[in-house]
Amino acid sequence: MVVVGRDGGIADLPAPGLGPLGGIAAALDHAAAHGFGCVLTLPCDTPRLPEPMLEALTRRAPAYCSDAPVIGFWPAVLRTNLLNRLGRAGADRSVASWARSVGALPIASPTPLANVNRPEDLMAL
Repeated sequence: MVVVGRDGGIADLPAPGLGPLGGIAAALDHAAAHGFGCVLTLPCDTPRLPEPMLEALTRRAPAYCSDAPVIGFWPAVLRTNLLNRLGRAGADRSVASWARSVGALPIASPTPLANVNRPEDLMAL
């Protein structure tokens, strides 16, 4: 497990402040540099992923959750594509838009995903 965009973790690429795609780019770069073929990305505010979702994502890369596109399974070879996209002025920084542009398979979650933004959300799980 690698944490991206937080103290003690890997810095977003190509620069901070690019949203989730900056974190995905950093994770892909780290994976490519360390010989990993794919990266599974999960947001910190979604603590539970339905098991069928994980199984569906990892059957084919690239794939992403259409209900929460930052949840995805990405081949490390997409690193250059994503860094090039983020390096273009005015480039769309939507994860779903990038996912569609690389032919990622959208997969709907079989159950609603928990989104924890407040202590009350966590207590309700």
